[in-house]
Amino acid sequence: MNSVRHLAVIMDGNGRWAEQRGLPRWQGHEMGVRAVRRLSAAACQREIPIVTVFAFSSENWRRPEAEVRILFSLLERYLRDEMEDLVRKDIRISAVGRRDRLPDAVQEVLMAAEETTQNCKRLHLRIAMDYGSRHEIVEAVRALACDVLHRKLRPEDITEDYFARSLSAGVRADPDLIIRTAGEQRLSNFLLWQAAYSELYFCRKMWPDFDESDLDEVLADFCSRTRKFGGLAGGRAR
Repeated sequence: MNSVRHLAVIMDGNGRWAEQRGLPRWQGHEMGVRAVRRLSAAACQREIPIVTVFAFSSENWRRPEAEVRILFSLLERYLRDEMEDLVRKDIRISAVGRRDRLPDAVQEVLMAAEETTQNCKRLHLRIAMDYGSRHEIVEAVRALACDVLHRKLRPEDITEDYFARSLSAGVRADPDLIIRTAGEQRLSNFLLWQAAYSELYFCRKMWPDFDESDLDEVLADFCSRTRKFGGLAGGRAR
């Protein structure tokens, strides 16, 4: 039976959820934060060790300034309010993506959360912020090119595994399963290298409405799939 070691989620539909209810978009994002709490608890109960959530893409800077400000305010509040609870629940927090463009207050609380929870083992919750997979890949290529230029690395030493370790989103296991909510069916520049053999699941529910029963439905579907990794059924050949 397939097991999920790494679950990734594109949390789509917060703004539309609010608009459908005649609410300001920020309330959809606030409800989206609650859905992250539910997902974290459900992942712990189902013994999923790694969860990566797409919180803010590099393209999201194009949104109205007020909405971007509210998004970062909600993230800052979540990290501050949840810090003690995360430690108690044995949940480690880390960030994926650029940090230089994040507000100072967000950078500060993020560093504090990472340091405070670094020894937690039950769940590794990775938050992708100001993240874009193309930028991540280009940065890795640039760094490797510099190492080759300065004779710190030979071109023939650059294998797929070596390259994967050079990525900012590097983690032991690539995502087994990527969920996208709100009905859209694309990856939107999320974990493009790491998703090479990920199973994809597109859910019509908006992210604020996604709950444990939806996760169980997705996991049941995942378990029913045959993962061949380019080989024959039952194998992991690529």
